[in-house]
Amino acid sequence: MPVIECDIERARLRLEEAGVAVESGNTDHERWRASRGSATAVAYDDKVVIQGESPQDLEALLRGGGGRAHLYFDGGARGNPGPAAIGWVIVTGDGIVAEGSERIGRATNNQAEYAALIAVLEAARDYGYDEVQIRGDSELIVKQVRGEYDTNNPELREKRVTVHELLSSFDEWAIEHVPREVNERADELANEAFES
Repeated sequence: MPVIECDIERARLRLEEAGVAVESGNTDHERWRASRGSATAVAYDDKVVIQGESPQDLEALLRGGGGRAHLYFDGGARGNPGPAAIGWVIVTGDGIVAEGSERIGRATNNQAEYAALIAVLEAARDYGYDEVQIRGDSELIVKQVRGEYDTNNPELREKRVTVHELLSSFDEWAIEHVPREVNERADELANEAFES
């Protein structure tokens, strides 16, 4: 349950600008409440507490932006194509800031890798980071994003365009291929999504 110490009126404005409906609090101590998906943000005098299953979206909107983050992504398919899932992690000097995983339906391994990369880039953009260092264990995806490899697959080309559109929202970015052991948490999350 994230607790964000902040100016609650600025936090309210930030949520409203993002299209989140903000309502009056339910008690004398609550200043306001806002919900998105399965998460609810409750404002008190000098902090906002986020409750619910997936607080990441609201937390991303409320935290101050800027700084550098390390992004890890992994996707996989059971069969190629087959049922697919993704996992991703955002890490800063403070540790893991956010992580996510989900099943994405039927896909190839490469489609799942791109879906994971897109998901982590969207989350990092929403958190407002200026600089991202991206790491994944798919050499093919890393080299395609860097422009070292091309692809004849129209769907992968489209996903690469989406990735570059997201990358343009950062002041600086770099992407590198890492061994699976370095990408362990994202890999675990993708595998956990298969089990849920």
